[in-house]
Amino acid sequence: MPLRDHSRLGAFNKWETFHSTWAVAIQNRLNDAILSRRHMAHNSVHLGVRAEIDVAAYERERSPSLFDSANGHENGSGGVATLAEPKVYLAPAPELSDEVSFAETESFEVRVSDGMDGWRLVAAVELVSEANKDRPDHRRAFAVKCAAYLQTGVSVVVVDLVSSRTANLHGELCDLLDLPPSLRWASPSGLSAICYRTVQGSERRDAAIPNGKVRLGVWPHELRVGTALPTVPLWLAADLAVPLELELTYAASCKSLRIE
Repeated sequence: MPLRDHSRLGAFNKWETFHSTWAVAIQNRLNDAILSRRHMAHNSVHLGVRAEIDVAAYERERSPSLFDSANGHENGSGGVATLAEPKVYLAPAPELSDEVSFAETESFEVRVSDGMDGWRLVAAVELVSEANKDRPDHRRAFAVKCAAYLQTGVSVVVVDLVSSRTANLHGELCDLLDLPPSLRWASPSGLSAICYRTVQGSERRDAAIPNGKVRLGVWPHELRVGTALPTVPLWLAADLAVPLELELTYAASCKSLRIE
């Protein structure tokens, strides 16, 4: 099925619906037919600001044999030691203060983990949404996320079908990491699928890069409305890649959502 211009589709096929469906299709294809039992793909979809704190409250059971009615506890000699009242800390006023707004992160991705290494994350497929491209802080947040993956050895595939925004997310990543001109690229159509992989040294195991640097490999693919999507490499290790079948999973998603 040739690539559609999703900015012109109806209300039932907005980016949230389509990308969620596509992420599941990619996950299922990888797990059912591509990955060995060593690896597992799982989709992750998030809309809006993410701010979660896990708080565990531990309450010691009060036992008449251990505690008295005055918030005390037994000391070593069998007597009761009264708990001291907590001191109140008065924090100073902030020296710097102003109103700010936090970028609302939007994420549609498929992650691949390695079960032989404690289910360590090894690869991520990022499906770009309109919200990832519409504002400078959103674009930078997306670039920071991809850079964090690459700097920890996680390969990344960024698939951008958003025709309603002209931002170059690869350029944002290059600016963030201050990458050399040899790694810069812009899709003539504005749509792309770009694969990234970092390795310690070159593709040869016996080759090393001095000064603690890593080698970044980039596989850029231009996408165009009306043409089929390519199959691109999804790197699970420095010397191991599997095919990421964008066309097959895209067509399955369109069929599921009745996009003709």
